[in-house]
Amino acid sequence: MKFLHLSLLVLALSGLSSAIAAQSSTHQSDGLMTWSDLTNRPRPKATATIAYGTDPMQKIDLWLPEGQGPFPVVLMVHGGCWLTRVADRSLMDWVAEDLRTHGIAVWNIDYRGIDIAGGGYPGTFQDVAAAADKLAADAGKYHLNLKRLVAVGHSAGGHLALWLSARPRLPADSVLYSAPPLPIQHVVSLGGLPDLEATAESPDNGCGTKGIAGLVGAPSAAHADVFADTSVTRLLPLGVEQILINGGYDRIIPGRLGLDFFKKAQAAGDKVTLSFVSKTGHVELITPDSKAWTQARGFIQMALEK
Repeated sequence: MKFLHLSLLVLALSGLSSAIAAQSSTHQSDGLMTWSDLTNRPRPKATATIAYGTDPMQKIDLWLPEGQGPFPVVLMVHGGCWLTRVADRSLMDWVAEDLRTHGIAVWNIDYRGIDIAGGGYPGTFQDVAAAADKLAADAGKYHLNLKRLVAVGHSAGGHLALWLSARPRLPADSVLYSAPPLPIQHVVSLGGLPDLEATAESPDNGCGTKGIAGLVGAPSAAHADVFADTSVTRLLPLGVEQILINGGYDRIIPGRLGLDFFKKAQAAGDKVTLSFVSKTGHVELITPDSKAWTQARGFIQMALEK
């Protein structure tokens, strides 16, 4: 495959760094959290780590509550602008632990980002699909109840979580198509980027615009429309319940991107909820004691009971 040119990668990283710096610099004046406010906390430990491939990034952390199960389960997908050097699954450790303490198992997946060998198109998508299907294969072994399942993604992971739920809608001739995929009926997107075309045209988003090319690949005779099987908007209606939670003060992912996707999903006939949390940035969305995460956990718990 063709890899993202270094200059484009630098642009994508600089865009994220600028957004994070902007949010961090306003911490004292508006009370928003910085990344260090989260990552400097004592780090909890997962129950087990499971491989779904041979690459070091093809790993899953399993967080099991106390008891015998069967446990309701969250399929969790981290963000980081689809860049491995920006984030990995460990960024979700604290909310994974919070869910575990509330009796919910967590299947916290990793994947190859667009900046490492094998990532991009189709590898990044194939990784998250394989990690999800590993959940289907191993659910019995770990006493996980797939009838009570919610996919949760943060930032770029919000896109991937929604994409996982859309796999039954993939074109049959897509290299990303595989059957049968793990059935997902509920998705919670936390500051997500589901519409890749809109993201590519929005220079004010913290992931920048150039990195999308590394995710979707270059147009070719076999893949002329690079968004047809990669952008969630193109796969609407998903036929699953979608909950979108955005920070009202998020300087990394503009709230209008969530609003625009909400309107498109709703117009397509999907059941979709949009919530803007006041005085909330991007970090609060995955911080256990924040108003945003408390709301997200409430939505997750309600979905698991349906």
